[in-house]
Amino acid sequence: MNASDHPAGDHPSHVLLTGGAGYIGSSLAGELLRAGYRVSVVDDLLFGGESLLAFLSHPAFHFVKANVSESRAVRNALRSDWPRPTAIIHLAAIAGFPACQAVGRQVAWRYNVEATQLAFEQADELGMERFIYLSTYSNYGLSPDGKPVTEETPLTPQSLYAETKIAAERYLLGQVDSVCAPLVFRLATVYGISPRTRFDMIVNQFVLEAYTRRELLIYQRGYSRAFVHIQDAVNGILLGLQAPETDIRSQVYNLGTPAGNCTKDQVVALILKRLPETVVHYKDMTFGGDMRDISVSFEKIERRLGFHAERSLDDGVREVLYALRSGLIQDPLHQRYRNAHFIVQ
Repeated sequence: MNASDHPAGDHPSHVLLTGGAGYIGSSLAGELLRAGYRVSVVDDLLFGGESLLAFLSHPAFHFVKANVSESRAVRNALRSDWPRPTAIIHLAAIAGFPACQAVGRQVAWRYNVEATQLAFEQADELGMERFIYLSTYSNYGLSPDGKPVTEETPLTPQSLYAETKIAAERYLLGQVDSVCAPLVFRLATVYGISPRTRFDMIVNQFVLEAYTRRELLIYQRGYSRAFVHIQDAVNGILLGLQAPETDIRSQVYNLGTPAGNCTKDQVVALILKRLPETVVHYKDMTFGGDMRDISVSFEKIERRLGFHAERSLDDGVREVLYALRSGLIQDPLHQRYRNAHFIVQ
């Protein structure tokens, strides 16, 4: 589908994507191009840029290597021969509590909070219509009453990562007089294959360990998490891009699916169905960091944006296992498939 397939004003024609070489960003960039958008990607290429190579010759794709914590990174990414972006999707961040712990509070704050503020300020000054921010359901911490958490549930962060995401959310939602409409998605734990796959996400990691070691070590076995396939996550972001402003301005949406509320035991059972020789060990100890044990309500995004997931956890397990067995990912144990093993300068 080309940009010309869409009538003028049907949806924004040019989107700027920060962190577009990452796990979600590289999948999202491809979907945006297929949907007829012009796509500008800003990324510091911490994990390399191979995930974007397939788009390089696309006439509607533009890439700039830059760090979004720099004061004019968004402005400097614009092409003079293209119309200015009407939307920015902000994915660039130090993602996950192990990575944030590794770099420390000051660095995590600079990249996850201050860089978000800088990006929004530039988007607003440039007259962009919407700013879509990818946050996390780990902001909820532990469910206070055992019921599924909603967008109105008090936030009780259990990690530095969640603290930074909450601070960025609060800044964005406080911009009540801005030209640019902020939208926050609190994303469930993502799984599945992308141009820059991560194997430090629970489902992907469990499949990898079961396949390569025929063994799984499970902590917090009864803890419930919320999961969503990466393609469904991308589709949800696209809905936020195309929805009327009245449905997205200063709104928070949990992004996921009720069927994705599962315990680790349920994830393991799906893996054992395909790799029955796997030996599973359980340790019921706790450890510092991200202590989520919650179910999440996705009623709001289903009702207001019409979001419905199309893929199941079983689909994800099958997909990841196929990528490993077929050799599509030849060195899955390499550190480039994990976010915690890096040094931020």
